[in-house]
Amino acid sequence: MTEIHCDAVLFDLDGVLVRSMELIERILREWAVGHGLDPDTCVALSHGRRDIDLVRLVAPHLDAEAETARITHREEREVSGLLPVPGALPLVAALPAHRWAVVTSGTGKVARARLAAAGVPRPTHLIAAEDITEGKPDPEGYLRAAGLLGTAPGRCAVVEDASAGIDAALAAGMHPIGLGDALRGSAQPLTAWVPDLRAITCLPAPDGLVLKVAT
Repeated sequence: MTEIHCDAVLFDLDGVLVRSMELIERILREWAVGHGLDPDTCVALSHGRRDIDLVRLVAPHLDAEAETARITHREEREVSGLLPVPGALPLVAALPAHRWAVVTSGTGKVARARLAAAGVPRPTHLIAAEDITEGKPDPEGYLRAAGLLGTAPGRCAVVEDASAGIDAALAAGMHPIGLGDALRGSAQPLTAWVPDLRAITCLPAPDGLVLKVAT
């Protein structure tokens, strides 16, 4: 059991709170094939990145803003069948509204649609692609969330399922919790690793929160 003492918990969205990776990969693969790009490469490079950053990386010859708009248009509308990640609902319910936020590489409209479709409550603070100038692995999004919550970065725990997001959390000076198979045995200095959110219990503490992480 690992205990993390903190003031706030910051979550990535896709694959962390909402089981949306299958949908995301299908949309990206169809987009990649339509442009003659390798779909496996596009999917592998997409994890933790904003759509616009992915397009610039894999297809610098294309109009990044126009292509991002096409991808986002589909992401905003295709939300059927989305479910919460196991453990997401009780964990979020245990957190006071001023002690958690979502930092996502997707747009705010996509994030709100996915949260609603999965039945996950919308946080008071949601940092989306359009709210920052640099996406993960840059720490800007996580630092912005900490500022909005009035919390020192070193007192934030971050739950992420992608290496780019872990890098962002580490660069922000936060405590990263890796989630899912992609980060099992990661060489990155994780504070803890969990298969899903059922492994995390949140309790109030005199100095904020204590996360009990089953390891």
